[in-house]
Amino acid sequence: MNQFLDNIDRLFSSLVTLVERVLFFEVAHFPLIILWLLIGGIFFTLRMGFISLIGFKHAVKIALGFYGQNDEIKGEVSSFQALSTALSASIGLGNIAGVAIAIQMGGPGAVFWMTLGGFLGMSNKFVECTLGVKYRIVNPDGTIIGGPMYYLSQGLKELGQEKLGKGLAIFYGIAGLGSAIGGGNMFQANQSFAALAVVVPGVKDYDWLYGLTLALLVGLVIIGGVSRIGVITSKLVPVMIFCYISGCLWVLLVNFTAIPATFGLIFREAFSPQGMEGGLIGILVQGIRRSAFSNGAGFGGAAIAHAVAKTKEPIQEGILSILEPFIDTIVICNVTALVILTTGMYGESVGDNISGSTLAAMAFGEMIDWFPFVLVGIICLFGFSTMITWCYYGEQCWAYVFGQPSSIVFKVIFLACVFIGSVVSLGAVVDFSDMMLLTLAIPNLLGCMLLSGKVATLLKEYWQKLAIF
Repeated sequence: MNQFLDNIDRLFSSLVTLVERVLFFEVAHFPLIILWLLIGGIFFTLRMGFISLIGFKHAVKIALGFYGQNDEIKGEVSSFQALSTALSASIGLGNIAGVAIAIQMGGPGAVFWMTLGGFLGMSNKFVECTLGVKYRIVNPDGTIIGGPMYYLSQGLKELGQEKLGKGLAIFYGIAGLGSAIGGGNMFQANQSFAALAVVVPGVKDYDWLYGLTLALLVGLVIIGGVSRIGVITSKLVPVMIFCYISGCLWVLLVNFTAIPATFGLIFREAFSPQGMEGGLIGILVQGIRRSAFSNGAGFGGAAIAHAVAKTKEPIQEGILSILEPFIDTIVICNVTALVILTTGMYGESVGDNISGSTLAAMAFGEMIDWFPFVLVGIICLFGFSTMITWCYYGEQCWAYVFGQPSSIVFKVIFLACVFIGSVVSLGAVVDFSDMMLLTLAIPNLLGCMLLSGKVATLLKEYWQKLAIF
């Protein structure tokens, strides 16, 4: 068995090396994929007239139910449930360990660029989620499917680029499968158990039981389809966010006097990094990369969740989605960063080879000795919620590439991988899935750019219609 796993690891190591050479090929010292994400965020922010600022208040009103929905509107979940589902896929270890890694590798200044990446990502989410609703398909049985595969194929067909659209859609579907099974599944199971084993060493030999239990819980949710996922995430996500933010605010309250100096440090290091590898571009790359992994803007997954929302206005769903990078990166990631920096853990950990999740736990433990136990519970919930949503994303990618009738095969594979992720050392398999996640941005952002004119027209019409009432 070990020999088989070693062979798999070597195979994926070769694939990772190959994909990295393409994605991280440097253009003017910028890795190609990071430059692509930056270009996409800037383009959509300007093209949509700074929708992340102008539409923010309207997005909050939609989330609070000011624009009510009724049962006659086609859809499987409410807009709030769609928002929660999308958030559950993006809120995870990236908000805790990922932030710590960004600070370790890019210094405090990486937080500034991570925040900027979150701001630009709000426009990315707006465009892809608007397109997700516009090009969704209502099946004869009333179920709805949508996402990048459909707006790439159908939208580009309308522009006379049918072959390009079909090719990009299949490319996206295949990359989406790798992302779902690896980063959206095995990585979450593996790292959540690792965090649990650090705090409760007695469970270290029961990884198999953890894997079986987790697979059972995930199976009970996904068997009910997107409707049940929406119900679970709409209850789970607010609780997770509240508990985590409460812990962060308690630490920051204790260290209140250090906050102004910390903001000064972040801003100063963002433009004048001291001794960080790669200088200014190096920390910018770290910040943008961690931002993308945190909120998923540009990857298109959220469009799959929002496509099934009960709404007749694609723009309304798109505007609602701008809250996701705001909550995920601008709020949660920033409070995590402030906790790490104000407690002084960053300075003590540089060069000590401490993992991101351990560094975060140390920061909380410095102020609240029992909070690491709560943090582990939150990490496990983050992992669980990420898995159930990514199972749905992966299922839709599978259905597009291989056909809807065989979707049960993907669910079986996914649940088996929950167990495998809990009991084996993942190595290059997860590294490859991370590469697949970044790869999603290539077809998705290209298609969104080509279709941006349609979104801009819809947005103009929506504002005009709203002004009448």
